[in-house]
Amino acid sequence: MGDTLEFNNIHTEVKGSWNDGRLRFGKQSVVYKSHKTGKVDSIPAPELSAAQWRRVCLGHGIKLATGSGDVYRYDGFRDTDFEKISVFFKANYKVELAEKDMCVKGWNWGTAKFTGSLLSFDVSDSPVFEIPLSSVSQCATGKNEVTVEFHQNDDAEVSLMEVRFYVPPNTGDDGSDPVEAFAQNVLSKADVIQATGDAVCIFKELQCLTPRGRYDIRIYPSFLHLHGKTFDYKIPYTTVLRLFLLPHKDQRQMFFVISLDPPIKQGQTRYHFLILLFSKDEELSLALNMSEDEVQKRYEGKLSKNMSGPLYEIVSRVMKALVNRKITVPGNFKGHSGSQCITCAYKASSGLVYPLERGFIYVHKPPVHLRFEEISCVNFARGTTTTRSFDFEIETKQNNQYTFSNIEREEYGKLFDFVNAKKLNIKNRGFKEGMKGADGYSDSDEDQHDAYLERMKEEGKIREEGDGSDGSEGDSGTDTPQLKHTAQTKYIGCFLLFLVGKIFDFSVREPFKEVLNLSQNVACHAC
Repeated sequence: MGDTLEFNNIHTEVKGSWNDGRLRFGKQSVVYKSHKTGKVDSIPAPELSAAQWRRVCLGHGIKLATGSGDVYRYDGFRDTDFEKISVFFKANYKVELAEKDMCVKGWNWGTAKFTGSLLSFDVSDSPVFEIPLSSVSQCATGKNEVTVEFHQNDDAEVSLMEVRFYVPPNTGDDGSDPVEAFAQNVLSKADVIQATGDAVCIFKELQCLTPRGRYDIRIYPSFLHLHGKTFDYKIPYTTVLRLFLLPHKDQRQMFFVISLDPPIKQGQTRYHFLILLFSKDEELSLALNMSEDEVQKRYEGKLSKNMSGPLYEIVSRVMKALVNRKITVPGNFKGHSGSQCITCAYKASSGLVYPLERGFIYVHKPPVHLRFEEISCVNFARGTTTTRSFDFEIETKQNNQYTFSNIEREEYGKLFDFVNAKKLNIKNRGFKEGMKGADGYSDSDEDQHDAYLERMKEEGKIREEGDGSDGSEGDSGTDTPQLKHTAQTKYIGCFLLFLVGKIFDFSVREPFKEVLNLSQNVACHAC
């Protein structure tokens, strides 16, 4: 047998989603590399303490435990792999690969065992299911009940939201509450953010557009706590991707946008952006809950203990220092009205799109951020409802299309010049000349045949020819008015022609008759 064993198409479960990769057993370590994320898990051989071989949904799997309490599970092996893996483990790791059967009785009562970072629910010493405690996002207790909630993975088609355990009301040997003991075992290894210590500062009743409402924002050294009347959110700074400070078009308000990955969740709704709205006139004096020396040492002059100024400046300054991210502001773009944004509509809502130095961002419902590097091409299309507006379409390299509609026609030149300066691929570059030379807009697809337009042109020619023939014939010299059958009257019904002609005849003979009497005489004559 060689020094290593390698297996492809081995899967590991990450918060409810299967990730495949390559697993290698070497003399010094066990290494697994995910094909999707490129993340590498390395387990030094001396740390391996136990190994189990068991039948799982994806063939067979291996469960590895370390002396520090960490547990690793890899699935996707074949039945014939057991023998060579067992021999390799004995020879190199001095660990026996034990076979373990899963319980398939279907019972919902048993024993909960905590082993390192794993919660195992066993029936007759056989595991029914196992929960990695690192996937737990929250743990709540009730009367004889413990509710365990889980982090959600956007890549998983079906996600497990929570599991509830009923704990019998008997007390432990030391008189402790079994419900609280169960919850503490879960929280000790769970990925739960707990507010310990005092907040650095607190902002009261800030207006939040996404998620909607007013929230108290407590700033902690490692996370952000949003406290509202209905919901609470705890956002680690490690999940913050970008910060944006955007002026409103009315020049009286400011948007402060926080981009998040993974997003915060409220039921089935995910919020990838946190959007705060400030008034420029609102002032604030803030004192941080720490000494001046501690502020200087921790934030290196980015913050001071006492700060005052516009509220949006204080909030953005504090967030920039704690998150350690740059704040993105609009670049040199100026619209037709002199503002740095363009009014438009996206889907069913009206909002503002901001051309930035490295992308576009739309606020606020739903927020969209598109970087130039992920844009395949842009397209200027004529408006669907009026010729006083146009649509701006963005197509990404993942074949997703975003259409910002109802943009004022006056914004076209500024936006076209901006896109052209950023060297973005413009799908219909000839569209600009068409807009300048005609009142109507040309189609975004130059090669597409418009049957309706061709029919309208043809009917226009017929009407022009009919008008010309009327003028050339002139007056016939007769006293009785005559109807001329031109292209303008070819769609009028025969009875209508007859009725109009008779009304003319009766009006000439009896000019003082009322219209009603004329119609009656015409009807009698027709009969």
